[in-house]
Amino acid sequence: MREASTDLLVEADPNTNVTDLLLERCAKDPFGILYAHKTTNGWLNVSAARFLADVTALAKGLIAGGLNPGDPVAVLSRSSFEWTLVDFAIWMAGGVTVPIYETSSASQIEWILADSGARRVFVEDIAKADLVHAVVNRSTALGDDPVAIVRMEHDGDAPNLTSVSAVGVGIMDAELERQRSAANLADIASIVYTSGTTGKPKGCEITHGNFVLVARNVIPFLPELLMQQGARTLMFLPLAHVLARAVQVVCLTAGITLGHSSGASGLMADLSTFKPTFLLAVPRIFEKVYAGAGHKAAMSGKSALFSAASATAVDYSTAVDRASRGQGQGAGWLLEMKHRAFNKLLYPKVREIFGGNVGYTVSGASPLSLRDNHFFHGAGVPVLEGYGLTETTAPCTVNTPSMSRIGTVGIPLPGTTIRVAHDGEVLVKGIGVFKGYHRNEAANEAAFVDGFFRTGDLGELDDDGFLTITGRKKDLLVTAGGKNVAPAPLEEKLREHPLVGQAVVVGDGRPFIGALVSLDAEGLADWCAENKVDALSLEDAARDDRVNAAVQSAVDEANKLVSAAESIKKFAFLTAELSVESGHLTPSLKLKRAAVVGDFPSVVEKLYEK
Repeated sequence: MREASTDLLVEADPNTNVTDLLLERCAKDPFGILYAHKTTNGWLNVSAARFLADVTALAKGLIAGGLNPGDPVAVLSRSSFEWTLVDFAIWMAGGVTVPIYETSSASQIEWILADSGARRVFVEDIAKADLVHAVVNRSTALGDDPVAIVRMEHDGDAPNLTSVSAVGVGIMDAELERQRSAANLADIASIVYTSGTTGKPKGCEITHGNFVLVARNVIPFLPELLMQQGARTLMFLPLAHVLARAVQVVCLTAGITLGHSSGASGLMADLSTFKPTFLLAVPRIFEKVYAGAGHKAAMSGKSALFSAASATAVDYSTAVDRASRGQGQGAGWLLEMKHRAFNKLLYPKVREIFGGNVGYTVSGASPLSLRDNHFFHGAGVPVLEGYGLTETTAPCTVNTPSMSRIGTVGIPLPGTTIRVAHDGEVLVKGIGVFKGYHRNEAANEAAFVDGFFRTGDLGELDDDGFLTITGRKKDLLVTAGGKNVAPAPLEEKLREHPLVGQAVVVGDGRPFIGALVSLDAEGLADWCAENKVDALSLEDAARDDRVNAAVQSAVDEANKLVSAAESIKKFAFLTAELSVESGHLTPSLKLKRAAVVGDFPSVVEKLYEK
């Protein structure tokens, strides 16, 4: 059993809550720009004073509508400035925010409303309002209490943000203060439902203390990102995800300008106009950027140049990383010269994809491949990989600019202890660990041991406290021959190939390891163009010998990571893309392994036919 800890850097008054962070920020710099609100005319700056005024008006409207301290209020929307406004207004009125992913099904919405007790729902638009109305009208689980549905728009039919704010004009400041200050650090700020790779989502009770202490401590822990003059970041991850919410509170506390992008589809355009100084992303974004850069180079006849630049970036980053561990002398003179040349010719174009001003990126939610991590480091877009779960208010470890080891997820955040149990399970204790599962004592009893939260992840701690995640306990495959195989490293390597959208390694109780591969539609189109192949559908591509050979080469590369007994012997294509909409990825783009295997049993069986 090994442990690593980082001492708490900043305390917090136990009688405060998240809204005190907003009041402090406004008192310190009322005219500082907290948000950039995307409009049809560009980015509209919102000062701390303006934001507080809007939050106050909406909070008074909620109080006028009967909201009492501790009442849950649901939010169903894509990430937007309005989401943030509603979130802080709920807190200002003393309520508890219950996020719902905008991709949630009717049954998921019904479950979250019923389990949380939320009878007020803010929705993105009329389509989401209709969806919630339909859920409420047919539900037997929600009882007879009416459900108030408010559109997060300022015009059109009431109720909307404008109409709710209007009914609060008669609420006195003293009443607002009474409800605002009712909660303290120990009280629940949000019930966040796990996106659920298996089973029914569980409601995680995140306290004001979780948000406040994480925010106050992560800022001095990452000063290169969060204490720089003019710092700004663009949020495109769903705010229903606790990582996005935690970062949002961090930005407000630090006075960092935050913009919102509604999703990955418009992200590149938003990056070019917003120009963040740091960015929170998930591995799929880095994979897409790398593949897109390679495709662009190939179509302009510069494939060899890109390959050389990519290899140089990876080699340079690897050399620097090894030197930081005391395992080498760093980049030699020849590698330095090659890196310097590509830093003039090609790497600036990679940096421009992120808006041109990004100094650091932070990757979380799922593992980032070593190739991608080293490439972006070498190209001048350093990636700080971190680790956390909904139950830890997201970040519990992270690499920092001054303490970074590629391939690890970093060291514990201040006020956090990481323990690796005898069976390899990662255990967490600290400022971000949640209060418990909502109305689920059985889950709570199973989730903690000796005061530590049991993550279900497997990992290793090195002598300097850097954590490496090696897999999930429940994902570990045991072949018929008794060989234990962690699927994640193989899957990560397979996803490096531009043709591969997702990969699911199988073989539990089977004679050998196999893989299910879903092709990436955009990657397939690019591959066809680069190889002068007529456009192929996913179905046709699965039967195409050239595509099969290309994916087999990716399998061969992945197999170099493991022993012969752990290697992939056969693979089969899934003729559909795995996505959030198909139910096979979580909204944070993590694979729902059980859903994939359960939905494609015949494909799995075909792998093992004799």
